[in-house]
Amino acid sequence: MKPLRSLLSALALLAGAPLTSPGQTAQPADTDQAAHDARMAWFREAKFGLFIHWGIYSVPAGAWQGRVVPGLGEWIMHNAPIPLPQYELLAQRFNPVKFDAEAWVRLAADAGMKYIVITSKHHDGFAMYHSKVSAYNVYDATPFHRDPLQELAAACARHGIRFGFYYSQAQDWHEPNGAGNNNDFGPDEKKDFDQYLRGKAEPQVRELLSNYGPVCLIWFDTPRMMDAARGQRFVDLVHALQPDCLIDGRLAPGTGDYTSTGDNAIPSTAPKGDWETPATTNHTWAFKQDDTDWKSPGEILFKLVDIASKGGNYLLNVGPTSEGVIPQAAQDNLRTVGRWLKVNGDAVYGAGRSPFGAEFGDEAAHLKDAGGKPLFLERAEWRCTVKPGRLYFTVFRPQRGGLRLPDFASPVKRTYFLGDPARAPLPVETVGGVRFVRLPPNLPDPMANVVCIEYDGDRLQL
Repeated sequence: MKPLRSLLSALALLAGAPLTSPGQTAQPADTDQAAHDARMAWFREAKFGLFIHWGIYSVPAGAWQGRVVPGLGEWIMHNAPIPLPQYELLAQRFNPVKFDAEAWVRLAADAGMKYIVITSKHHDGFAMYHSKVSAYNVYDATPFHRDPLQELAAACARHGIRFGFYYSQAQDWHEPNGAGNNNDFGPDEKKDFDQYLRGKAEPQVRELLSNYGPVCLIWFDTPRMMDAARGQRFVDLVHALQPDCLIDGRLAPGTGDYTSTGDNAIPSTAPKGDWETPATTNHTWAFKQDDTDWKSPGEILFKLVDIASKGGNYLLNVGPTSEGVIPQAAQDNLRTVGRWLKVNGDAVYGAGRSPFGAEFGDEAAHLKDAGGKPLFLERAEWRCTVKPGRLYFTVFRPQRGGLRLPDFASPVKRTYFLGDPARAPLPVETVGGVRFVRLPPNLPDPMANVVCIEYDGDRLQL
């Protein structure tokens, strides 16, 4: 992963951002829209997934030769930089004896997450599973001598959590013909990139799709040198082995079942089509010892509901230590969000996007961003999601007078807190032609409260 710098495709290739902007939709892999919709059904229901960045880069944990290396933890080989022969030695120090697949999957379940995506091979080229294609893997090259992805796949199956892989298809700093390592192997344009793809990347994807049970999706990244023809080879491979496996929007131009936004990038308004925001719980993806600035449960919850109200999914990352431990602060925050979802999950899982939109915010009249465009001023009072016959208003910042409702014509049948087992009615009043749901001064949940409005019919009349 690498931070979003621009939505321009030229920079996207360098930064690891998608080739489509957050407002565009990736080309569906199926020409048959009905078949595509059927494959996407679980994704549209899930809304919330756990991303895991884990590899031998967790051994230095962001520091090299006594100094903290700026940038992302998983990019330390590139950013330090560390010569390949020295970096390879990290594998001998990687022994995550505290790794517990069952505990990791239970955390995802406790957090209300419905799928897990873990790094099977990041840009450093090290496989976190027992690969027969390359001995540079966690089973053969480390004292751990186990396949953690096999254990995670089994634990996910036991707990009903879908399982997927991140795979860096283009960048591979361990291979002479892989993209991205100019320090050890020279410029990319002089490499036999197709030799790398056919000799390592494609065979490893075949392994992942053949040996780990049902795979819900493969999350490709940083499509350097990946033209449409190269991307299609991966698409054909995935569809031949696991036709129901989804492909994210970062494989190659014109491919993907849904759009991946830039890292930590949430669109200001609701894009068309299926999309997902990959995001961090702190500032980096892999474990970095100096990064303890964790997003609070309230921040995570707002982003989740904001994304769901715009029709997207939230793929939220944790970076385990080299011992195999997910940082406790991240665990605590995720479980707090999970407790909220146990009560209010109907407003998120399988819920549709807001029929309104003005609640997201508006462009400033005089303020400009770095690109000279009007600055978008976000509003954060509430977000709305929908299901047939119901509106779910998740209220984050109650205003004086209660929840001011946007205009809609459908008659209201009843209004109540989603978390209230008694469904005690909340009063709706009209003041100056504007409807308000009156809220009590002491709201039940300090993070957010969901006001459910049931209306006549299945489709809202605006």
